[in-house]
Amino acid sequence: MTLLRAIPRLLLTLVVIAAIAAMIYMARNYTASQVDAYEREGTGSGLVRNIDAPWRNFNPDNLENQILTFYLNLNRDTLESPLDPAGEAQPFEVALGETGFSVSERLQDLDLIGDASLFRLYMRLSKIDQRLEAGRFSISPAMNMPEIAEALQSARGEDVLVRIPEGKRAEEVARILDDAGVIDAAGFIAAVRTGDTALLGLPDYELLGDKPPGVSFEGYLFPDTYRLPVNATASDVLRSMFVNLENRVDDTLRAQIASGGLTMHQVLTLASIVEREAVLADERPLIASTYRNRLTDTCAGQVAGYLQADPTAQYAIGYDSELDTWWPTVETVEEYLAFNSPYNTYLYPGLPPGPIAGPSLASVEAVVFPADTVYCYFVASSGGAHVFATTGSEHEINIQTYQR
Repeated sequence: MTLLRAIPRLLLTLVVIAAIAAMIYMARNYTASQVDAYEREGTGSGLVRNIDAPWRNFNPDNLENQILTFYLNLNRDTLESPLDPAGEAQPFEVALGETGFSVSERLQDLDLIGDASLFRLYMRLSKIDQRLEAGRFSISPAMNMPEIAEALQSARGEDVLVRIPEGKRAEEVARILDDAGVIDAAGFIAAVRTGDTALLGLPDYELLGDKPPGVSFEGYLFPDTYRLPVNATASDVLRSMFVNLENRVDDTLRAQIASGGLTMHQVLTLASIVEREAVLADERPLIASTYRNRLTDTCAGQVAGYLQADPTAQYAIGYDSELDTWWPTVETVEEYLAFNSPYNTYLYPGLPPGPIAGPSLASVEAVVFPADTVYCYFVASSGGAHVFATTGSEHEINIQTYQR
């Protein structure tokens, strides 16, 4: 049925194009003797008034533009509709001297556009095919053809490799990106704090779906090594990080999260605390188990319902200019209690409003697949290790033993 409906439109288009092509041919092939059939008006005016052949009044170049405009208007919906509104940006390179034909065909082969011929006509009318710039570009099927054509006018600058370590809060990530020349730290932080993908021109991401409105993107800045362009936009960087997070959290992990009693936002929140607490990799599931026990009715006493996690209090305190650190330590719990913030889990029960840092995939997996324990306490010993306890009295003994 769709094909039958398209046939009349196709035939009409072909007839119109054929007729106008004939007009172009006639306009371009008048001989000098035929020009003598015109009257010249005004000495030296250069104006020619057609007497016998009205075709001669057309400027062939303008006529060609009119034909292209007419045809592109017929296909406006295709031109202005992205091939995949949910598609992600991908690198696209134009070689020195590459033709518009080659570029358009490759764009179609990569499923970035749906009609290479139509794209070529648009580039021809816009004269973009004459200004193709060699270089690297970021092209997305969520862009329509005019947007892609415009993007091909500005090659990306040199890319740099940037390592974002695990357990860094957004301000630390911003400083790393700034030092690498990727983006201004203040601009990146401002974008992170919006917590709004639509405001930044980004698509919806499944794993951001349960993030509460107004909560920043803290914790969603997935730690990894990224290849990023110099002088990128905040949206460029966040898109890379969100796509990486979507790719790294596989279907098995997602299924377990969906059935495990915590939302993805809660998993990232708890995983960020585990990331800051754990020094030894094999202790992550034990620390995650201890915190999950505190959130349930497994634990009694003063920790029942309270995480009492030092990193959350450090996050609440913020930057220490004297020590030049975002993770200041204090001597006593009483000092932690002085900082009233919903992120301070010594003061407020349950999870904080959101993550406090970027957790590794290992910490996410530890929260989703915690060790099977009844631990409610742990205390640091030597070499980054922790000693775990079930009861408050056991914990007090461990404190006296390992923190003298």
